[in-house]
Amino acid sequence: MSQPIYILGIESSCDDTSAAIIRDREILSNITANQQVHQVYGGVVPELASRAHQQNILPVIDAALKSAKIERRDLSAIAYTKGPGLLGSLMVGGAFARSMAQALEIPLYGVHHMEAHILAHCIQEDGVQNPDFPFLCLTVSGGHTQIVRVDSPRSFQLLGETIDDAAGEAFDKAAKIMGLPYPGGPEIDKLAQEGDPKSFSFGKPRIEGLDFSFSGLKTSFLYTIQKGQKEQADFVQKNQADLAASLQKSIIDILIEKLNKASVQTGIKEIAIAGGVSANSGLRDALLNNGRKKGWNCYIPPMRYCTDNGAMIAITGYFMHQNGELDKGEELSKARWGI
Repeated sequence: MSQPIYILGIESSCDDTSAAIIRDREILSNITANQQVHQVYGGVVPELASRAHQQNILPVIDAALKSAKIERRDLSAIAYTKGPGLLGSLMVGGAFARSMAQALEIPLYGVHHMEAHILAHCIQEDGVQNPDFPFLCLTVSGGHTQIVRVDSPRSFQLLGETIDDAAGEAFDKAAKIMGLPYPGGPEIDKLAQEGDPKSFSFGKPRIEGLDFSFSGLKTSFLYTIQKGQKEQADFVQKNQADLAASLQKSIIDILIEKLNKASVQTGIKEIAIAGGVSANSGLRDALLNNGRKKGWNCYIPPMRYCTDNGAMIAITGYFMHQNGELDKGEELSKARWGI
């Protein structure tokens, strides 16, 4: 019987410091330290984020090892987020991972953040079904909106992506216009459950192919609010839930429409979603409802794997380890990095 593979996954692409231990494809621990400091500023402040990573990374990794009940010497390899993300934050995780791998004399793997979100679907857990290959994955986050064809754990084809704002960014900016606290996406989701999604209509972009655009929708939302406030000073307060529900429906309609098109073009009916916005209740329900009509097999990640986490980095590192994709530690972290 072969020896189990233990991999430490380190995630530091934005404002969450996370570490996880995986044994083959089973997660033994997944520890995350959040940064509350950014709420005061209504968005992530890069310099503050990198400083917080420096404070959090060692305690988080120690906690992950203790929770997994293994020692550092038991690790087979280390995986870390190489990009894309905030450069300062990425460099903290990358520097720590390189130093630790060198000290332990074990392999190092630089992971693509968006590939990792997708491969969270390949973690083996009781009660969680893994998609069959090939599958399509709609990856939706604050910085990215993409449709990716996944032919194997190490074979990805980008079919479409946003040409401007990401869907998560549209949620957050709309929430800010409404005066909601940061992060705005979850606040919109909560309000939307109490509102009428047909109350307001916003301009939808006409983008050919499988690419997305959300800047026009965001502008239309802003104009709707400005017009309403001219007629009624407390327009936003009186219509909060309906505005949130209408915005959410507009964004989700755009996402599902492109996903339908991608499924028809590729003939693939194994459909997954991933990324921070995959936690949105409206999107999850819309995917399942649409999937039933289209005959899809739909895969929605557990909530703990929607936002940035070390587990998704660890599972990607596992497949890179199996594939022999060594990171020599010479390349710097990448703020921008195509899938």
